[in-house]
Amino acid sequence: MGNHPGTAPLQIAGPERSRTGALVQILGQTPRSISFCAALLLSTVAIGCAAPGDPYERKPPTPTAVTDLSAVQAGNAVALTFSLPQQAVDKRPLRELPSVEIYRSFTKAPEPGRNGAVIVSGQLLVTIPAAMIDRYVEQGHFRYADSLTAQDFAQHPDSMASYAVRTSISEKKRSEMSNVVTLGIYPAAVPIADLKTEVTHPAIVLSWTPPDKTLSGSAPSVSVYHIYRGTSDQSAPATGGEPKLKSPLVRIADAGAPPFQDTQFEFGASYIYSVRSVSRYPGGTTIESADSNLAAVSPRDTFAPAAPQELVVVLVPRQGDTPAHLELSWAISPETDIAGYNVYRSEQEGAQGLRLTGGAEQKLLPTPAFSDMNVQPGHRYFYSVTAVDRAGNESPATAVVSSDVPAESQTNP
Repeated sequence: MGNHPGTAPLQIAGPERSRTGALVQILGQTPRSISFCAALLLSTVAIGCAAPGDPYERKPPTPTAVTDLSAVQAGNAVALTFSLPQQAVDKRPLRELPSVEIYRSFTKAPEPGRNGAVIVSGQLLVTIPAAMIDRYVEQGHFRYADSLTAQDFAQHPDSMASYAVRTSISEKKRSEMSNVVTLGIYPAAVPIADLKTEVTHPAIVLSWTPPDKTLSGSAPSVSVYHIYRGTSDQSAPATGGEPKLKSPLVRIADAGAPPFQDTQFEFGASYIYSVRSVSRYPGGTTIESADSNLAAVSPRDTFAPAAPQELVVVLVPRQGDTPAHLELSWAISPETDIAGYNVYRSEQEGAQGLRLTGGAEQKLLPTPAFSDMNVQPGHRYFYSVTAVDRAGNESPATAVVSSDVPAESQTNP
């Protein structure tokens, strides 16, 4: 068939042109041919649109709305948490991460409106592009901290903060607004900056200066201090002057005021401490401050145990083939880490003398008793005893006790 005079070919751009191929050239024929070819072309395009092998989606998906947004104030920040949507409103699974928009408003009372409605006078706080979403996902949840400023508290005293979020794959296909969460916000006490530790034998003692300021002025009275402890990673260098945590900080106790004594510790371990102050506001609202400076400590047992008590010495006369000797005994140490005891003997008053226990192996006495079988008749002996803990620290000596060993003529007239 030849071209019909005065008829221009139909121009189809994009993928449809490649799908129809040479059929486009037929659209210059007789009216009867045009009707047939047009019907054939439309049928071909429709079939192409529904083809299972279509390599792309024509309409970007609209994510379902977030329904589990939660918010809690921690220090001078509001921590927002929610689950990212997994499918579109048409039930299709989302094949890529969405971007996130976070909205915030301040009001004197909870805002009216149905759950999920756009916050009245709410403003877009931040947009997090899809390429950065991974930075905010933790254990399957999206987490974002909105840091409140001194200006926020000054402009909105005694206010409620309302938050909502929505997500999108395409700018033109944003989800519905999430549930709205509203909470009262109050300035937290400034973080404690001078937390110190001191190792004593019974406890690690924490001390600090109570805070007296907030971002917006003086701080209300502190109702309690929360004590947190974690373990430190000795192999990792400190970051920004702060020690590196090996395990997360866990709240181990509360304190009404400094100092605080942590008696539940082990020598040889490595710990990191933080203290957070809790301020109480009208209505019973309590706000916990941010972490104090992190104080690292690796307690080592360098503390000698107390000297044993009640040392006595008794002469045991000769009986048959057993020569006369001296028996020592003393009260068992109440300390829980005692490894054993040392016995010292001298024949000169005022001198500790030689260690009798252990021999060449230098073993400790496991029990508070000792028999000195190596005494000579006609001599006087002076004794003292020390305790040794499992770290090798030796106690001061007991008060000296003495005894005479009679000459043979005195024991056997």
